[in-house]
Amino acid sequence: MVESPLREAPPARLSEVGGLDRVFREQTPRMYRALTAFAGNGDVAQEAVAEAFAQAVGRGAAIRSPERWVWKAAYQIAAGELKRRGSVTGLVDDPPITDHEPAWELRTALRCLPTQQRAALVLHYYAGYRAADISRITGSTPGAVWMSLSRGRRRLREMLEGVDG
Repeated sequence: MVESPLREAPPARLSEVGGLDRVFREQTPRMYRALTAFAGNGDVAQEAVAEAFAQAVGRGAAIRSPERWVWKAAYQIAAGELKRRGSVTGLVDDPPITDHEPAWELRTALRCLPTQQRAALVLHYYAGYRAADISRITGSTPGAVWMSLSRGRRRLREMLEGVDG
């Protein structure tokens, strides 16, 4: 039997895609926590991370910077799901908070921020990205990211002032 030249290649494995296995091991927990803080929902975060890695495996070696690509894809998938749902969902399905995660009050306050402010704050302070990187992830400009960071910090400060006192 002669094999067809149009036959589809078998899907790549994570370890076969340039550095994607390392990105998966190192970034998945951080991405999950950041997207949970952004989306306000652990299920949305988990699905976005899984889908981003699945798409990355499908694209294979065409991805030049796997870490950046997966972060951007996961954020965009989560943002798209939130838009489809029409709002940020509750935090009832989140895992218990540990010392490494934002305080409950902060996570609740983040849910009250507009999407761009919430994304900028989470990607900058929690995921450690610079404004230029955040602008690429969110499809914005560095100036708009700086404005979102400034306004988001101010709004969080206003909302959290009376929490402990």
